Amino acid sequence: MKQIGQHAVVIGASMGGLLAARALADFFDTVTLLERDLFPVADVPRKGVPQGRHAHGLLARGRSVIENFFPGWTDEVVASGGIRGDIANDVNWVGHGVTLKTAPSDLIGLLASRPVLEGHVRRRLLALKNVRAIEGCAVQALIADEKGATIKGVRMRVGNGPEQTVTADLVVDASGRGSSSPAWLESLGFQRPEEEKIEIGIGYTTRVYRRRPSDLNGKLAVVVAGSAPNWRNGAVLFQTEDRWIVSIGGYFGDHAPDDDQMFAAYAGSLPTPDIHDIVAHGEPLTGFVSYRYPANLRRRFERLVRFPKNYLVFGDALCSFNPVYGQGMTVAAQEAALLHACLLEGDADLARRFFSAAATAIDTPWDIAVGNDLRHPQVQGPRPPKVRFINWYIGKLHVAARHDAALADAFLQVANLQASPMRLLHPAVVLRVLRGNLFRRSRNSAEATEAGVRA
Repeated sequence: MKQIGQHAVVIGASMGGLLAARALADFFDTVTLLERDLFPVADVPRKGVPQGRHAHGLLARGRSVIENFFPGWTDEVVASGGIRGDIANDVNWVGHGVTLKTAPSDLIGLLASRPVLEGHVRRRLLALKNVRAIEGCAVQALIADEKGATIKGVRMRVGNGPEQTVTADLVVDASGRGSSSPAWLESLGFQRPEEEKIEIGIGYTTRVYRRRPSDLNGKLAVVVAGSAPNWRNGAVLFQTEDRWIVSIGGYFGDHAPDDDQMFAAYAGSLPTPDIHDIVAHGEPLTGFVSYRYPANLRRRFERLVRFPKNYLVFGDALCSFNPVYGQGMTVAAQEAALLHACLLEGDADLARRFFSAAATAIDTPWDIAVGNDLRHPQVQGPRPPKVRFINWYIGKLHVAARHDAALADAFLQVANLQASPMRLLHPAVVLRVLRGNLFRRSRNSAEATEAGVRA
């Protein structure tokens, strides 16, 4: 690989920071991760990743990108208790109030807890000779040249120790949604990026249950996307051979309670009995934990006219999505692959090239998450004709995909970021949607006629 510089620094060692560091490791003599937390000895949740206690999905595209960066990673996760699964055949997907038809596909997913997925990536990364991590480290500010146009490193403090200077040829901010980059840029005389925010007030409650082989008729997961009338969502995911993780919740304060009977009743309000069956009859192995997520947030760094050299913003610091869609880790993996591709072309105009490529990669998951959230009547945001049409059409696609595995597969290919959304508008797909809805109407009409004759 072409050497770009001597030293790169990554702020934050969550999944986004780990994958950014892996991309950089091929181009810099040394890559240093600066992480506020202390890494746990075992693969357990940590303070800096509060959502790590909840259900997490790694989409098919994310698994394949991480596997390319760390060959054998999937096998390692499976050996530690995770499991491979066919995303279209081993998961019951419920959207728009209907369950998609299952059938074998080439969408291979990986189910394990977030701490396990992240832990295996972190160990593989830190096994590289040119990657190191400084734990318990709080980054205070950026260091710039006299003109403020080029970033030269960061100022940071380890624990309660003195402030230190770390110089670098490139600094990548992967510190997450609460990133200080907008404020740091402003202090150097740059504009803050435009922000797009869609308030959703999502909250969910999670508990781990004993897994029995007979549960879910052998399926590995159930995923429910919020729909009318109550807009509640939920997921049951395989964690280990004997554990399920269950996360359920809703919008704008309609959050699942942390009480046995009320939690079960809330699960019973979902448009499938699968989750309720686990909650009502399974053995709880943990207490309840809750998580709140106020809004989808996207920072438009690609629109800035001026940006300092030797600095990038990455992962959730660029864009964070409604977590119920399970896109975060996969989008971070895609950004890491794009960063690697940009560095293959050198470091000239790196920020503009990376932000432009990342924006294109973010567009699809952003449209999926925000578009679906905008179906909720209380969510505030622009609903141009395109958004209204797509939401209407996807609803019709789900109706047809209830009995059409090919349509279900087409939708899941897009949802897993393996295919462009335009695939769903291919004439052959549109024809299947039309046929599926006409068949439903004719069947409903026949059933109504038969009921009238019996009456």
